[in-house]
Amino acid sequence: MSPFRAAAAGAGRLEGVRMTGRQQPRRGQGELEAQVLAALHEAGEPVGTAWVQERLGGALAYTTVITTLTRLLAKGAVTRRKAGRAFVWSPAADEAGLAALRMRRVLDAERDRGAVLTSFVTSLPPGDEQLLRELLERAGEPED
Repeated sequence: MSPFRAAAAGAGRLEGVRMTGRQQPRRGQGELEAQVLAALHEAGEPVGTAWVQERLGGALAYTTVITTLTRLLAKGAVTRRKAGRAFVWSPAADEAGLAALRMRRVLDAERDRGAVLTSFVTSLPPGDEQLLRELLERAGEPED
């Protein structure tokens, strides 16, 4: 199951969910963004904010959905284009591309990139380490 679908599927569970003073479940950090991205991926085409709101069960305020989409736009995770008087939204990349974007953001936030990369590479299982070596070799080869 993809991370986007897994996050969306787990949205209805209350395990480990904080409760507000009104006894309504509160999502974990990043959970709503993951659910919105999952909905956009499932759409397969650009969709409006109301469609996303409906896909998430309709219980969220329209303004909450538009705020979440706008934050994802600022992070480079979604794109939007004007369609009439409103916007339609799409994921900026496939799931692998979005995971790479998150990894790049984490790396960019660190002072010592070399130390982070060294720690990452040395913690990889042998199969992943070999795959990374092959990908780096291919990336370094001149294009024909």
